[in-house]
Amino acid sequence: MMKEKIIALLLAAVSLTSCNDYLDVVPKNDVTTIESVFEQRSDAYNWLKSCYYFLTSPVTGFNMSPGYLGADEFVGGQFAHDLVFNSGNPRFPFLNVGDGLQKTSEPYGNIWSGTSFYCAIRYCNIFIDNIDNCYNMPTSEKRMWKAEIKALKAHFYFELMRRYGPIILVPKNLEANSSVKDMQQPRQPIDSCVNAIVALCDEAMPYLPYRQEKEAYRYCYYNKEAAATLKAYALLYGASPLFNGNVTLKDFKNKQGERLFPDYDKEKWKRAAIAADSAIAICHKAGKSLYHSATNLGSSLLNTINTIEQSSIDKNFANQEVIFSLVEQGGNPDQQYVEPFHSKSTDENYDPLSQGCLAPSMRMVEMFYTDHGLPIEEDKQWMPSKYDQSIEADEKYKNVVMLNTHVLNLHRHREPRFYADVAADRTVWYRKVQASTGTQWKGINIQCRKGESYGTDVAAVNPTVPQSLTGYWLKKGFIPEAPLYQYTNNRGAYNIRAVVFRLAELYLMSAEAWNEYLDKPNSHVYDMIDSVRVRAGIPKVQEAWSSYAKDPDKVRTREGMRSIIHQEWNVEFAFEGRRFWNLRRWMEAQDELNQPQYGWNIISDKEQGFYNNGLGPIVVWSKRSFKSPRDYFFPIKAEEVLISGARQNPGWGGDQ
Repeated sequence: MMKEKIIALLLAAVSLTSCNDYLDVVPKNDVTTIESVFEQRSDAYNWLKSCYYFLTSPVTGFNMSPGYLGADEFVGGQFAHDLVFNSGNPRFPFLNVGDGLQKTSEPYGNIWSGTSFYCAIRYCNIFIDNIDNCYNMPTSEKRMWKAEIKALKAHFYFELMRRYGPIILVPKNLEANSSVKDMQQPRQPIDSCVNAIVALCDEAMPYLPYRQEKEAYRYCYYNKEAAATLKAYALLYGASPLFNGNVTLKDFKNKQGERLFPDYDKEKWKRAAIAADSAIAICHKAGKSLYHSATNLGSSLLNTINTIEQSSIDKNFANQEVIFSLVEQGGNPDQQYVEPFHSKSTDENYDPLSQGCLAPSMRMVEMFYTDHGLPIEEDKQWMPSKYDQSIEADEKYKNVVMLNTHVLNLHRHREPRFYADVAADRTVWYRKVQASTGTQWKGINIQCRKGESYGTDVAAVNPTVPQSLTGYWLKKGFIPEAPLYQYTNNRGAYNIRAVVFRLAELYLMSAEAWNEYLDKPNSHVYDMIDSVRVRAGIPKVQEAWSSYAKDPDKVRTREGMRSIIHQEWNVEFAFEGRRFWNLRRWMEAQDELNQPQYGWNIISDKEQGFYNNGLGPIVVWSKRSFKSPRDYFFPIKAEEVLISGARQNPGWGGDQ
């Protein structure tokens, strides 16, 4: 077999321990043959770890995964846009994507060319072809490792597909001395891409143990329930409007003349639904369940809020809702950019590393339901005017909303997920704080007007100062028991893992797929969405609509339930990087992502001035653009198109 050097980029990783030690692949000599690498278990294991390294940052990194900042969940002003790495590249490149500034010369989030996902797939293929040659491993272990890499390869395909659409499949590596013609492979039809992902998952699952059966140091590698979830996700994408009957791209063909996007096929929804239900069954057998907090904070509402806060956080692989999670690279340093900024070191929640400049958008603030589990415009018993103010006196809301003071109606009588995810003016953040006697639970009043503890202390919107442009701060992802004082350092004690899949999304996948397949929703559709809603502390979907909705019949039709399920996705997975992808696969992005972003007048220290005299939110960022069909897919780097001969995605014919 031809000799190959181990790729130099693998030497760049920080050497850690166990799952953290992704890149401990330093060759003993300048040149190592593939045969010698796979002679011994220790060297083969190093190769396996190197394969997983490629996945983490583009999938879970707040700054490198497009899901977090590429849609409309966060607002980042000029300060956030101007932040750069030492290399001079934008720290948050997907803010530019949300503004319609993607480009073909050096695309943001490029995982197609260079030493990225196709390089990783080559590494996976080498491992799959050679692991059986390792002489000091039992056959059962070889099968498990090979299965872990097959599932990983499927995940690389999946990430490529949802970014680029039709991709080039690499079932086997080409020899380095292959002809240019052989190397210039065509992009494959979407159905072939989906089927390749499904086939790899099916091949892997019989040899993958459940996560709870793995040794702890292998928790960050693929398990049976994660492979089943990935399979369900691939089929869900294959059934969704972007890939299933996309008429805007019906004439898009590869260089061999094959049509890449198929006609609509309703049966794809059934296949996706069955896969989601199968994955749910596997997860239940694996011991997975929706997270419920054991912490008693003195009220049922506070307990529910704490459950929601904890449900999306995986502390050292211990969250039983999490199906698959990875080690955070660098300990998620970007959380400091959503952490509330306090300029005064005397503040009890001061963190010197905070550079809070990314704020929840008004679109997301209004996305959350009322306490009846309905959209705010649908609830006939909710507040008469969302932009007026009133006084909350109900003790139920103690340590949730500031009592006996003027509170914006928009911030009152909202569902628990709103209070768990968003720090809004005149609400309360109940969490642990640092005290002279140690840490203790305490309600922190969120006061966001100019000069207040959570407001700006400068006279204008300033591109050189960290600010929340909307007047809101993010709660989601913050550990409730880690004090905000010196939070960045406190967080490190909890061994936080980056969540890739959690059980709640499988329930929503099943509800969505069956709803699209059936003529009208049945009890299974309702049961699946209710699993998520009940944990969130809101009424079941039929109860909510029949009791409180202006349009009680909406819940009884496929079209009505489609809207309800989509909003449930947006709420349950708010700020977790799902909305970016869902808006695309639903083909709703052109309607949602061309809107300016709104917030409050953060430079006012007066109640009426902050809330724009009751006239509603003001535009705080107007540079938003989404062009259809161009922006539904990323461009392939222009140079790569010339080299590979692959057809560019529609709309990206030249640099933008």
